Amino acid sequence: MNDKDNTTKDFIREIIKGDLESGKHKKIVTRFPPEPNGYLHIGHATSLCLNFGISTENEDAKCNLRFDDTNPSKETSEFVRAIKKDIDWLGFKYEGKELYASDYFETLHDAAIKLITKGSAYVDSQTQEEIRKKRGSLVESGTESPFRDRTVEKNLELFENMRSGKFAVGTHTLRAKIDMSAPNINMRDPVIYRIIDAHHHQTGDKWKIYPLYDFAHSVSDSIEGITHSLCTLEYEAHRPLYEWFLNELDVFRSRQIEFGKVSLSHTILSKRNLLQLVDGEHVTGWDDPRMPTLSGMRRLGYTPDAIKDFCLRVGITKRENTADIALLEHCVREDLNKSATRVMAVLNPLKVVIVNYPENKTEMLEAINHPGDTSFGTRKIPFSRELYIEKTDFMEEPPRKFFRLAPGREIRLRYAYFIKCEKVVKDKNTGEIIEVHCSYDPKTKGGSAPDGRKVKSTIHWVSAQHSVKAEVRLYDRLCLDIQPDMSGDKDLSGVINPRSIEIIDAAQLEPSLSEASAGQRYQFERIGYFCADKKDSSPGNLVFNRTVTLRDTWAKIQRNKKN
Repeated sequence: MNDKDNTTKDFIREIIKGDLESGKHKKIVTRFPPEPNGYLHIGHATSLCLNFGISTENEDAKCNLRFDDTNPSKETSEFVRAIKKDIDWLGFKYEGKELYASDYFETLHDAAIKLITKGSAYVDSQTQEEIRKKRGSLVESGTESPFRDRTVEKNLELFENMRSGKFAVGTHTLRAKIDMSAPNINMRDPVIYRIIDAHHHQTGDKWKIYPLYDFAHSVSDSIEGITHSLCTLEYEAHRPLYEWFLNELDVFRSRQIEFGKVSLSHTILSKRNLLQLVDGEHVTGWDDPRMPTLSGMRRLGYTPDAIKDFCLRVGITKRENTADIALLEHCVREDLNKSATRVMAVLNPLKVVIVNYPENKTEMLEAINHPGDTSFGTRKIPFSRELYIEKTDFMEEPPRKFFRLAPGREIRLRYAYFIKCEKVVKDKNTGEIIEVHCSYDPKTKGGSAPDGRKVKSTIHWVSAQHSVKAEVRLYDRLCLDIQPDMSGDKDLSGVINPRSIEIIDAAQLEPSLSEASAGQRYQFERIGYFCADKKDSSPGNLVFNRTVTLRDTWAKIQRNKKN
């Protein structure tokens, strides 16, 4: 895939190209405007890649990071910090310091005064429920407020008293005066300011009134000289209101353009529902590795390049679509296949005793760190009389197509020797296999026999004497359903995959992993890609998260389509 070729083909970039060629704009300014009321998720990554991508593809272009912090009752500094961290992690650079809608509260207030003075806004003293009922429907016009014809002087007085905190929450709002019979419900005298009594993470207790999104968004875009305000499709019906504000105020006209939102199969992207998962303790937090948040994916072991590759492959379209999570996992595998060091780890250990190997002997064998890249070098791994192998790599009564270790069968140990099963030791009470006794052929060091004999299987192992114990968390998809039903008051516990996490508390790893640093990624040979947990793992207490399995369902689907 040629990334450069693909970044010039979506309809938004074609619009921008035309605007530059026609001279409408000499330089492009975009913005990414998150609400600090939750963590960014994979859906936001599409917008990040679009807005910041455009800024890097065009000369002298820039992209602002502007927090839409207009609802202090749901926003926190924690969310601000998390969003900035995610953007930095993805490698996107915004122009100068981050911006906030709250930076413009005085200007927004002045713009509201201008609308009141023009007779284009009024203070409504109806309750929120009364306003909602009188708004009408798609087939029925709205009803004008009994306070719609207040004088400019009265509206200015009331609005000033709203600002100074003289009124209780819910007693008054400021509404734009447009048209209660407009076919577009968003144009039926929308509320543009409301009273909120809450501490703001940026402005403290200075303000008692806060602008609504549609008003703050359009005016903030104009203040910053945003040439192309890129939004998802749910804002398409809001565009006439966006343009109305800019026209009424006679300020710089930013252009709003909508594109299709990208959802992800087998997960939940609604912030409201993600908050329910966190508050209901269905997950351990916003950065739980099962969460579709960028923080969760980072902790799981996903890479910035993999996420950006996924966004590029999904692309920008005029329609909403649900991307297969298998495609995201495919992008992660492709990146980790190139960058992850190979190691050996045994998740469910079965002891193997090599009966003809000297009891006190240890030899260091050479292992390659990456089969496709010699620059990764090699490492030394200890080999001794007692080893651990995976329980699934041994069967006492194997079926016909089982080629791994079994009584009387010879197999290869990765980087080591041929071994042959001679005896099975079982627990006297339970009958469970607790040891497998084998012999080894010392002439097969390195994994080949001088007499040319072949074996049908190679398995991984670790030295029991030298291995390090670790907790391994096997994560699976958050939801079993491709598109989880989140309608109504559905109990989230019925939506979550009950096997979304499996914890193995006594995995045995090769000793090179004893000093694994938090966030370090590896391929556990024959098992999958794993990452040392950023929160819980330390050299004395190793915890690894499974990032993704080795099996690539997306690649298999694509091959089948071609055949």
